[in-house]
Amino acid sequence: MKKLAVFASGNGSNFQAIFDSIKLGETDAEISLVVSDKPQAGVIERAKSVNVPAYCFIPKEYEAKADYEHAILSVLENNKIDFVILAGYMRLIGDTLLNAYENRIVNIHPSLLPAFPGKDAVGQAFQAGVKVTGVTVHFVDAGMDTGPIIAQKAIEIEAEDTIEAIAKKIHKVEHMLYPKVIKELVSK
Repeated sequence: MKKLAVFASGNGSNFQAIFDSIKLGETDAEISLVVSDKPQAGVIERAKSVNVPAYCFIPKEYEAKADYEHAILSVLENNKIDFVILAGYMRLIGDTLLNAYENRIVNIHPSLLPAFPGKDAVGQAFQAGVKVTGVTVHFVDAGMDTGPIIAQKAIEIEAEDTIEAIAKKIHKVEHMLYPKVIKELVSK
């Protein structure tokens, strides 16, 4: 059984979707730990509520990004983590983790990449007035949302949709697509 570490900076709804998929027996893996860079992130409470160990690493407490990532890497290695799953983790992954987990770090992004990379992809799509946006799951490389695409799902934007309505559609698709992709990854 593959061991996953979920990295998140927010409330952890994708963590929950993945956890639920595993609990239902749909995905043959376990979430061994959660890593966050925000002590108040909701994902920490979600993890604790289902007995998944949660670690918080505060970047400014480290002299350099490499030191920060070495601290995280130590926990990953001690727990024999197979895949790192980014689920709303709002930091670029550096060489330390990229080298240790080459082709084993996966991210979900709320747009059809390469369109609207980076922060606030939903807002970017809304402002651009596009009729279609979506969700992308991709491997992580050194760029921002530039790694090889694993899967995408389009979402139509209706004329009456608000940013909030689009975000709700995105989350619904994320919560279906991400567990499905992870299931396929861990079964290889």
